[in-house]
This record gives sequence, structure tokens and C-alpha cells, in this order.
Amino acid sequence: MMVLPRILLTNDDGIRAPGLWSLYHALKGLGEVIVVAPESMRSATGMSLTLHKPLRLKQVIHGGVRAYAVSGTPSDCIILAVNRVLRGVKPDIIASGINEGENVSFQAIYGSGTVAAAVRAAIMGIPAAAFSLKLPESGPVGGGWLKARMDEAGPIAAEVVSWILEKGLPEGVDYLNVNFPERLSPSTPVRITSVYRARYREIVVERRDPKNRPYYWIHGKLLPRESFSMDSDVYSIFVEGAISISPMRFDASAPIGREPLNDLVMRLKSRRLFSQ
Repeated sequence: MMVLPRILLTNDDGIRAPGLWSLYHALKGLGEVIVVAPESMRSATGMSLTLHKPLRLKQVIHGGVRAYAVSGTPSDCIILAVNRVLRGVKPDIIASGINEGENVSFQAIYGSGTVAAAVRAAIMGIPAAAFSLKLPESGPVGGGWLKARMDEAGPIAAEVVSWILEKGLPEGVDYLNVNFPERLSPSTPVRITSVYRARYREIVVERRDPKNRPYYWIHGKLLPRESFSMDSDVYSIFVEGAISISPMRFDASAPIGREPLNDLVMRLKSRRLFSQ
């Protein structure tokens, strides 16, 4: 008897997010899909874990489908899913998304809860892919528009997951970071991209509350498009309107070896900074 692949699905936009369920319906033909996601939005939480208070895990029904809502972050979801929901049995793959908003450039990736779920999976030795959808730069979108775009992206994301299940990730790749443009068609290009350093100039706005105390909003202004390198994820999404697939590793160690830092070691030893 053929054993169906077990797919763990999560996100950082919350258990009710349309992107999560568009991806669920696209994936369910590939195998058994288990949904474990934050109970509410946990965007920009990165790799954070909930260590300072208890975590809650509860079953919910969404559109007739049983899922699990977690009171913590996407990383919490992965750990609880594997150790409690799946009782220690690793899934065949973890899919994260589809996120509301693109996750391109290291500036975004290191803060992304969506990508963090894939990183957490990779650390645990599980193949993974993170999926994100670019939203219009003009501002907020309606629920109907968002669902339609997620439904377009879902089957493409499922094809990526199917490919990983069939072929495995290439040697040296721990997960894929996939970004969709806001509009998809049969002619949309697909690019294998490198990750750009930054896409925004960070801006801090100071305002005053009714008691005249300062508070702050952080946001970003998109850098000039001509500054983006043509092989980058940022160029692919913002200039070409293409699907960007970035092969990723969680090992961020600089490949320089020890010799360039020997001088630092000798300096520390010569200053006698260590207790005797």
C-alpha cells in the first residue's frame, strides 16, 4: 500500500489567513496535510520562540478542516507540531505561507516569520519551502482581490512542494524561498535568484501621544530600482514581475577559515583578558 507524503503547513499571518488555506487546498492532493499555525498574526517575529510564558495548542475547524492553532510564533508552531501533534514523527516536508507580502532581500528574510518556519524545519533536518506574495505598493487590498491572487499562487506553490517531494532539495540547499509577483499568468517568468542585501531605506517616524510622550513607527521606502542587481530576488519581483526562487542555507558562517582571525586571537591573549 502506498504511503502518502505527510506535509506540515504553517504561516505567520494566522490560522484564518486566506493564503494558508489557498495553499492547503492546492496541497491536499499531494498527501496528508497537517495545518499548525499561529492563532493570530505573528508577522516579523523571525526565529523567536515563546520561552517566557506558556504556549497553548488547540484544535480548530476552518471550512470543515481540522487544524491546530498555537498561541506563539511560527517557530513555536514547527516545534509543537513535530513534538506534540505528530508525536515526534517528522513530516516529509514543511510548507510555510502563502505570506501576505513579499519576503525578498536579507533585510526582510531575517525578520520574516514565514521564512523562519522554513529555517526551523531545516535545522530539524526537514526539507522546507517558504512562499510569499507581493502586494500592490499602492496600499491595502480587498479580501476578494487577496483571495483571488492567493488562489492563483497556490497551485504553483504546490508544484514546488511536489518537485521537492519527488527530487529532494539540491545538495547544499536547506530550503527554498519562493516569492510571487502580485499578478500571475502563463507568461510570468520564473527566475532562480540570489538574495539582495536590502530593498528599503529604513525610516523612523516620531509622533506624540495625548500626554505628549514620544512614540515611533518604523517603515521603509523602496530603494531605487536601478540599484538592484539583475540576478537578485528584489529585481525579479519589483522590476521583472517574475516568480523568484532563491535556494537557501541556514548556515550563515563566513567561509573564510580561521587564519584571517588569528591576529584577533593573539591580541586577546596578549591583553590578558581572561581570568587566570
